[in-house]
Amino acid sequence: MKYNYDPEGDILAVTVSDKPFDYATELGDIIVHFDKDDKPVYIEILHAGKFLSKATTVLPKSSQKAIFGHSHSL
Repeated sequence: MKYNYDPEGDILAVTVSDKPFDYATELGDIIVHFDKDDKPVYIEILHAGKFLSKATTVLPKSSQKAIFGHSHSL
């Protein structure tokens, strides 16, 4: 997986696979791009700062460390 954050747009992009996109589905502030086999290949999280702030309040510190590399205190 590859991660890219655009601070100007506050968008976190996660590349799951290098396969080409076939279609996308928007789920609120999350856009998931799928390949022709219906597998996710690219995920965009809009308003990423807000999303990550919420995620860090509900995830246990052990999960935060596994996901973010360290625990967050926001």
